[in-house]
Amino acid sequence: MGMRKSGCAIAILFVALCGSMFVNLVLLSVLAAQGGAQGRFGKKMENITRKAPTPERRFDEMLVRRGSSSKRIVVIPLEGIIATGHSNALGSNMVSDFPRALQQALDDDSVKAIVVAVNSPGGELTASDILYNALAEFSKEKPAVVFFNSVGASGAYYMACGGTQIMCHPTTFTGSIGVIISTLNYRSLFDKIGLESVVFKSGKFKDLLSGGREMTEEERNYVQGMVTQSYERFLNIVATARNLDKDALRNGAADGRILSGTDALTEKLVDALGYIDDGYAKAAALAGVENPQIVRYKRSLGMESFFDMFGEAKSNKVQVKFGNLSSPAVELLPGHVYLLPAVFAQ
Repeated sequence: MGMRKSGCAIAILFVALCGSMFVNLVLLSVLAAQGGAQGRFGKKMENITRKAPTPERRFDEMLVRRGSSSKRIVVIPLEGIIATGHSNALGSNMVSDFPRALQQALDDDSVKAIVVAVNSPGGELTASDILYNALAEFSKEKPAVVFFNSVGASGAYYMACGGTQIMCHPTTFTGSIGVIISTLNYRSLFDKIGLESVVFKSGKFKDLLSGGREMTEEERNYVQGMVTQSYERFLNIVATARNLDKDALRNGAADGRILSGTDALTEKLVDALGYIDDGYAKAAALAGVENPQIVRYKRSLGMESFFDMFGEAKSNKVQVKFGNLSSPAVELLPGHVYLLPAVFAQ
C-alpha cells in the first residue's frame, strides 16, 4: 500500500512539473508578444529620426565561416522533395519558408549575396514554379548562386533557373528536364479477384486516370496534352535562363535524361563545377565583397517553431531514398503533375 501511494505521489509530481513547464512556456510567449508590441510602439518614435524599422528575423543563423568584413553571404538550404506542406531545414512548409528566407536576406543590408545549397530530386510542378519565381525576383536585387550537392534535378533544376548562376560538383546528378503524371491500372487485378469499379460521373473526363478501367484514346491525348503544355513552360524557362536554343534543348539534354555535373557543364546547363566553397567564392565575387562572413539560415527556435514541431503530423509513409539523399516520402498521387526523375514516380 505504501509503495502504491509513493508511486501515485511521484506521478502527481511529474504531471505538476509538466504543467508548470507548459505554463512557463505560455508566459514566455506572452512576454515575447508584449515585447514585440513595445518594440512596435518604440519604432514609431524611432521613425522620427530613422527611415526604416529593423526587419523581422524569422530564421536563426549559424556561422559557417568567419570573415574580416562585416558584409555577409547567406546560405539557404533547399533539401528533399519539393512539395507544399513538406517539412524542411527552414521549417514546416518548404513552399512558404523558402520565399521568407529570401525576403529576410533581401531586407538585411549586411547580406550582399546568397548561396542556395540544394540537395533535391525535384517535386511538384506548382511548388517548383513558386520557388523559381521567388528566386528570380530576389536575383533582380542581389546575386544568387545555386549550388547542387548530391542531386539537383527536375523541379530543383527548374527552381535554380531563377538564380544568377548555377554550380555543382562533377559527380552531381542533375538535369531530368521533363514532366511526369503517374497512375496505376489495377483492372486486371479486379478481374482476378472478382471486383468491379462502378462510377457515376457528370462528364466523360470526370474519372480521368481511374485505375479501375482502361484509358480511352481521347483521354490519353488529353493527359499527354497537359504534360506537353507543362513541359513547354519548363523548356522555355530553361532556354531563357541558360540562353540556349529551345529546339536544340528539346532534341538533346531536355529529353528527361539525368546528367552528371560534368555532362551538365558540357551541355551548358550549369556555369561551373566545384565544391560548396567555390559557390561561396562565386557569390562574393558577384557581390563585389572580399572575405565576407558566411552564415547559414536554419529553423528558428522561437515559440512559433516550437509549436509547429509538435503540431507536425506523424506519417507512416515509406521513405524515398536516392543514394545518400533521404527525404520523407511524398505520396505521388494520380493526377498530380511532378518534375521528378522517373525512379521517384514508380
